[in-house]
Amino acid sequence: MNIELSIIMPCLNEAETIATCIQKAQTFLDQNNIEGEIVIGDNGSTDGSQQIAKDLGARVIDVKHKGYGNASRGAIDAALGKYIITADTDDSHDLLNLHPFINKLREGFDLVMGNRFKGEKQENSMPFLHRYLGNPVLTFIGNLFFKSNVGDFHCGLRGFTKEAYDKMNLTTTGMEFASEIVVKASLLKLKIAEVPTTVFPAGRTRKAHLRTFPDGWRHLRFLLLYSPRWLFLFPGLLIALVSLVASLFILNETTEANIQWLSLTSGLFLIGFQFIIFYALTKIYATNHGLIPRSSNYNKLFQYFTLERGLLFGFLCFIAGIILLFLGFSPDNTLTESLKIIVPSTIVLTFGIQVMLFSFFFSILGLTEEK
Repeated sequence: MNIELSIIMPCLNEAETIATCIQKAQTFLDQNNIEGEIVIGDNGSTDGSQQIAKDLGARVIDVKHKGYGNASRGAIDAALGKYIITADTDDSHDLLNLHPFINKLREGFDLVMGNRFKGEKQENSMPFLHRYLGNPVLTFIGNLFFKSNVGDFHCGLRGFTKEAYDKMNLTTTGMEFASEIVVKASLLKLKIAEVPTTVFPAGRTRKAHLRTFPDGWRHLRFLLLYSPRWLFLFPGLLIALVSLVASLFILNETTEANIQWLSLTSGLFLIGFQFIIFYALTKIYATNHGLIPRSSNYNKLFQYFTLERGLLFGFLCFIAGIILLFLGFSPDNTLTESLKIIVPSTIVLTFGIQVMLFSFFFSILGLTEEK
């Protein structure tokens, strides 16, 4: 049998609702003459959810490692369909109306996201903080960082091709798995579509697995770690630029009253440079380990910046710092005049050492790229 669609549902103690979810999914497949299957990624249920699913004809994949992401990936890896649609097993998703998802996948889109904010609004379908704060804020940050243009980053009802899934190389284990799919698809420049969907109040009586603040932080942490530009580069450039301008202003307008600020602004410049260094090293490490897709200009980086060039530039800065330092300690200078030279020379000297150390580390991380 040539399976076109696999409907994936992660599960952990969903005996109250799993039967309803499977039956709705089966109804959709039958009514639309779609060759499909239902795969349950069970995460160690102790309430008999597995047997209920098996009795209804679903395939149950036992996933030992805990977490929403682990359960989802375990089921997806075992899926046989050309297309994948994921849904929760709490009876909150509109499994009878998957037409928009399968139609977009058939049109050639790699990822089809459900948007709960464009669908029919159901009372008590989403917690207040999730609907008006958490999801909008995280969605805004995700779109800003990754240019995703998605209106609902965390809708659990989504579809993608098995080929796209293999390309995304998903690794997260928890609820941030929902963000990772969108982020990886955006970084890989896959074709993404969005369709309205309705979310209903969960059908179970037990407390939801989703924890508002811990899981919200996991999503935010993931977005930051996968965007070193926003975590390190942009803050570093801002700090370095502002501190450099402030230092030059103080050097031009130095008096005994404001010379004390020179050490602060100079120190901030080095902090900004540290941010920039962390960006470069994080970018290389993440790319080499497959966490971030390799950009077209990645290899050129190792052609323009080499160990030898970095050492030469850093050494010249170091020598310039030493020379300026000797000039600053001249007995003919007043205290203010000495500090105007000593503080910048110390920064230049330190900057040169940092460049040389960075060059070595950069070269080590890029050994696999050298021809």
